[in-house]
Amino acid sequence: MKLPDLDELLALRGAARSLRLPTHAPARALLLGSHRSTHRGRGLEFEEVRPYAAGDDPRSIDWRVTARRGRVHTKLFREERERPVWLLVDLNAAMFFGSRVQLKSMVAVRAAALLAWIAVLGGDRVGAVIGNSHSIRVLAPRSREAGVLPILNTLVDLQPRAPGAETGEELRRALRTLTPMVHPGSLVFAVSDFGRIEATDQGLWSGTAAHSECRWMWITDALEQHGLPDGRYRAGRPDQVVPIDGAAIRPQWLKAWSARESCIRSCARALRIELLQLDTAQEAASGLTASMHSSKAVA
Repeated sequence: MKLPDLDELLALRGAARSLRLPTHAPARALLLGSHRSTHRGRGLEFEEVRPYAAGDDPRSIDWRVTARRGRVHTKLFREERERPVWLLVDLNAAMFFGSRVQLKSMVAVRAAALLAWIAVLGGDRVGAVIGNSHSIRVLAPRSREAGVLPILNTLVDLQPRAPGAETGEELRRALRTLTPMVHPGSLVFAVSDFGRIEATDQGLWSGTAAHSECRWMWITDALEQHGLPDGRYRAGRPDQVVPIDGAAIRPQWLKAWSARESCIRSCARALRIELLQLDTAQEAASGLTASMHSSKAVA
């Protein structure tokens, strides 16, 4: 199975052109973030100079043009409301797993790359906190290709290349790193399988979810949800293989999945985070499109 490489992630720019990041943020967040406004006022992007009119802000008077033309002129600005988009990407070793088209880690890498392209093509700045079982890398929000390329390189570099155990601390460390950097009005996508999330993690997420628009991209696999078919199997990591009876273990398996699913959904509801599901059987672009354009959240 070929892992995603830089060429593949660069090619996702084409798929991103037809997609947009939906906005369901409350009014406060929209005022603090989002895109270029059509109304004029004091902002970041200069638009034109025209003769001063009653009601114009005196602070915007262009004194050089006024002196040159002998008549008071004022500067007009077009507000630039550029929204920072953050990607929190969990690439722990346990995500080197999949029973269908691709590994969960491959879904995470492709989805994060696609989200990065969608953000910058929509005029936003994109940054990322990407962590695996060994390290965390922070990439400050930047616009255009300058913001995307470092993210793509880091995704390729940090994706797991062998199975391993997950502690849950990988995602928690990444979240603790991200939280102080998220400003009000930001849009945050957390890409993970949330394999070790606990109810007590709500406190860690509350700071980010309270003042930004936050979405969880939950990566799942059919085998996790339904368990093994009847039969005897050998499973585990290369250094720890054990025999498994599919029929005997299924009730316990399904019980564990149900508890995990319930925890993820209840945490998302409590934090008012939109929960979108991506499956290993789906191609990245189609799966992301279906999730983001769905009229109802998974939660």
